[in-house]
Amino acid sequence: MFTVLTRQPCEQAGLKALSRTPAIITLVVLLLSVVVLVAITLIQFHHKEVLLPGLKYGIVLDAGSSRTTIYVYQWPAEKENNTGVVSQTFKCSVKGSGISSYGKNPQDVPKAFEDCMEKVKGQIPAHLHRSTHIYLGATAGMRLLRLQNETAANEVLARIQNYFKSQPFDFRGAQIISGQEEGIYGWITANYLMGNFLEKNLWHMWVHPNGVETTGALDLGGASTQISFAAGEKVGLNTSNIMKVSLYGYVYTLYTHSFQCYGRNEAEKRFLAILVQDSPTKTNIINPCYPRNYVTTLTGGYIFDSLCTADLRPVNYDPDDIITFEGSGDPSLCREKVSFLFDFKACHDQEACSFDGVYQPKVKGAFVAFAGFYYTASAFNLSGSFSLKAFNSSTWDFCSESWSQLPLLLPRFDEVYARSYCFSAHYIYHLLVNGYRFTEETWPQIHFKKEVGNSSIAWSLGYMLSLTNQIPAESPLIHLPMDPPAFMGILAFFTAVALLCLVFLACLYASSRKQRRSQHGFDHTVDSE
Repeated sequence: MFTVLTRQPCEQAGLKALSRTPAIITLVVLLLSVVVLVAITLIQFHHKEVLLPGLKYGIVLDAGSSRTTIYVYQWPAEKENNTGVVSQTFKCSVKGSGISSYGKNPQDVPKAFEDCMEKVKGQIPAHLHRSTHIYLGATAGMRLLRLQNETAANEVLARIQNYFKSQPFDFRGAQIISGQEEGIYGWITANYLMGNFLEKNLWHMWVHPNGVETTGALDLGGASTQISFAAGEKVGLNTSNIMKVSLYGYVYTLYTHSFQCYGRNEAEKRFLAILVQDSPTKTNIINPCYPRNYVTTLTGGYIFDSLCTADLRPVNYDPDDIITFEGSGDPSLCREKVSFLFDFKACHDQEACSFDGVYQPKVKGAFVAFAGFYYTASAFNLSGSFSLKAFNSSTWDFCSESWSQLPLLLPRFDEVYARSYCFSAHYIYHLLVNGYRFTEETWPQIHFKKEVGNSSIAWSLGYMLSLTNQIPAESPLIHLPMDPPAFMGILAFFTAVALLCLVFLACLYASSRKQRRSQHGFDHTVDSE
């Protein structure tokens, strides 16, 4: 007979509780480790900040026949389908006339740019000046000067290049762009600003809009006018007026033509030259397009020194001759005489022809008319889209007014512009209706605009967009909440802790099972006794 020592219930409960304590602590540590691992992983990858390489800037000088305008553009350094998403941030009009007017004194050209260039420097961060490209594109005024006096044109460009090379920007040259390029760049600008190339989707990503038709572009400058629009599928490529343009990953087939000497200013000089030709005297020449009771004197040089009027110069021409014009304010006669500026018969009733025998497919779709088109319509309180009847009615009303009434009709009165609005309106009528062949039905599809948003409709923006195809893109930088080494260190530490906890729990579990088997055997022995 011997005594069996057995554990009391309280003692057994205490030992079990004591054995559970390490397991509970280990489980808590394991759960905390897992939570930390998940948390830092989510923070690291879901709260990362994508830092774009910043902004790039570009400067374009639109050196037109009557003035020079400087535009500052910016776009993300990371580009969309190889073309920058460009926006206009600043605009400055250079004082004085266009650079072509400096043909006789090219040394004075640089002074004209100084005021605007000082303002431009303040628009672009100083540390980006050296990487900012600056371009000068000269249009019809310089095209005419080059034809008339190539040496003078080259000297003007040389003076400009010397000036801009001394500026803190990356000067990429001054060039005379062709009329065709001017037309294409104007078309690109109009369609870009109207969202026909890109739009943001619900995820704020730039995508190509589905089913959007492009808009034609009508540009009326001082020395030339351009028409550009998407040509149909059936248009052949055997004409110099059909071009292919690649933008944002898409290729567009365009018709574009530039009419030299058909800009508003040069067209009016040709009109005045015709009036002089038809008049037996140089005094009191009646101009039906000038307002009633308006009298002005112009020099022979103002009218006939242009290449566009050279073949209309009278015998014994003297540039210092004083010619007097007297306005009669006759809209019907004005419209009739303005038609003499065009050769509409050269097309011989061909449907695919505008005037002067120039090939043109039939116009279709929406158009935007800017520059001189817009300013003339705006003087008549017309903008956006309106009917041909409304345009004619406004033209007749304005052209019938006397000179003394015009300051009351125009919000901003300037003699040179005010006296010419009537001519401009009749000129635009013939150009669009008898030239480009817009009808009463298609005229309302023309939208007369100056700008879209804060960006001017001008060829310069299209030029900048085209140039960004050639500017390398930069890769985006990804900024993480933690530095990669620190993140990997924390990740490794808590992973190791979690693994150790799992191993420890496995050992506890194995030990617990062994203990239970041993206890079960011991209790069975006691019971058998």
